[in-house]
Amino acid sequence: MAEPTPTSRTRRLWARFAPTAEGDGLVAAAPVVALREIFRRFWPVARPYRGWFALALFAIVVATAIETAQVLVFKEVVDQVLVPKDLGPLGWLALAYVGLALLDGLVSFGDDYASTWVGEHFLLDLRRKVFAHMHTLSLDFFERSRLGDLMSRLTGDIAAIESFVLTGVADSVSYVTRIVFFAGALLLLDWRLALVSFVAAPLFWVTAKRFSKRIKQASREKRRRSGSISAVAEESLSNVALVQASNRQEREVARFERENRGAMAAELASTRISAAFGPVVTLIELAGALVVIGFGAGRISSGALTLGGLLAFLTFLSQLYSPIRGLAKLSNRLFSASAGAERVLEVLDARPSVVERADPVALERARGALALEDVSYRYPDTVRDAVSGVSFAVAPGEMVAIVGASGAGKSTIAKLLVRFYDPGAGRITLDGHDLRDLRLTDLREQVALLLQETLVFHGTIRENIEYGRPGASDAEIRAAACAADADAFIRALPDGYETVVGQRGRKLSGGQRQRIAIARAMIRDAPVLVLDEPSTGLDAESAERILEPLRRLMEGRATVVISHNLLTVRDATEIVVLENGRVAERGAHDQLLATPGTYARLWALHGAEAVSAQP
Repeated sequence: MAEPTPTSRTRRLWARFAPTAEGDGLVAAAPVVALREIFRRFWPVARPYRGWFALALFAIVVATAIETAQVLVFKEVVDQVLVPKDLGPLGWLALAYVGLALLDGLVSFGDDYASTWVGEHFLLDLRRKVFAHMHTLSLDFFERSRLGDLMSRLTGDIAAIESFVLTGVADSVSYVTRIVFFAGALLLLDWRLALVSFVAAPLFWVTAKRFSKRIKQASREKRRRSGSISAVAEESLSNVALVQASNRQEREVARFERENRGAMAAELASTRISAAFGPVVTLIELAGALVVIGFGAGRISSGALTLGGLLAFLTFLSQLYSPIRGLAKLSNRLFSASAGAERVLEVLDARPSVVERADPVALERARGALALEDVSYRYPDTVRDAVSGVSFAVAPGEMVAIVGASGAGKSTIAKLLVRFYDPGAGRITLDGHDLRDLRLTDLREQVALLLQETLVFHGTIRENIEYGRPGASDAEIRAAACAADADAFIRALPDGYETVVGQRGRKLSGGQRQRIAIARAMIRDAPVLVLDEPSTGLDAESAERILEPLRRLMEGRATVVISHNLLTVRDATEIVVLENGRVAERGAHDQLLATPGTYARLWALHGAEAVSAQP
């Protein structure tokens, strides 16, 4: 049987740690992109800093010239001081060497600082660009992506791009400059011996080419595994309460270990290939040096070359082989960096499914007349519509409530109202304008949305309320909190409005978080209000307590309420009952109770019980 190739061994090693069918799937591999295309896509990010970058490249050239001069000074020390045993020239040679060393230190400082300055600004701009692009993508992108993997692309993968675009270019210039200077010095010292030493150079390229494909494959797997580790860690730690309550700690540790073992296998495969590359290159260097020593000894015997010349020649040769080896390894490094670049390009090439038309309608302040006209929507990769043929209208000061069993399509309607998705059929209008005709930012300025999950940022209570309208004054923030029945509990906290609420508001109770969210909606003062399950997760007392601030929030606005809690909908102008995405019933609370149907049955099960539970 033929010996398996390293690539096949690597694949089998990775397969040992492949995820199971329990939902622990690896993040998908990014599409392969050519190195030239990667450079073309990311080089424009560095253009604003080309002056500093050119300075860094110039410093590289100067540093190489200084290094060449230092070796030549060393040659003169051997030939003029050591061999003739004459200390006379030592003074000026020592001064020359010290001067070159000081100049080299100054140039190296400038090179290091300029390179770092450009690199850090490049990373800042690119991360900002990718992060900003992510915020332009539609909700469906995030629903099919893993948050931890996206975070990995924003950090490690973007750092890899810098090493590709900037460090790669700088290293290429450094290697080429060193080759030119050192090869020129070799030819100057003894052109015949130099030609002999150049024979080994092509061997570096042949060796690098044989290893580069395998290194590229291993590097892609390393970057993909890195994204999987981040994704598993984020999912597990963000749901730590569920993990501990379910006693699934060992399962999560095993899941995390599985991805880390996969990353370890990829890292070992990459290291094995790189480690094999190093000794081969060292043997090539050694063979070249031995050949040069053999020929050089003969040149010294014939008087064609001095001892200092041979020592300088060997020094230049060792320094020449280093950049040649570096260029040979550079392609392997670029392949490694390209794996991260491919993952970032996959994000940058993603396009939002919800887009503005070329000439959108501007809408500064809407009246709030909202209407759905025979609206249908189907999620990607599903076989039936989530909502189908839904129609209703709500005028300023009116409230339409949407009720129904879980999965009936209620939350889908909320997402359609702010254009997280666009209807597959029918249309939604605001003041007579199709939402698809409006400028997206203008549309969302007209809507205050309270989602089923109460969203609170890590920060102070003041910052969370102000998020609804940046720049709001302290008095406006306080007024919004009072209207939301939140001022009293806020002032009772040790730091009042400057209290830090923790990640996702975990230092607050569910009812407190909900009132902060209501205050945020209050200060936004939008003409349209969409409440998606505003009392979800609250006990009966907390749910009842937020009803009054909710009523104040609804005043004068076109309000769409989606709720299982029938207490929050019984005063609605119209109640729309959904079943399997379709309108099954509609009417006022009393009308629907008078007609045996879904709403009357839901009220009998939940509504009457909720009323009797009120204090």
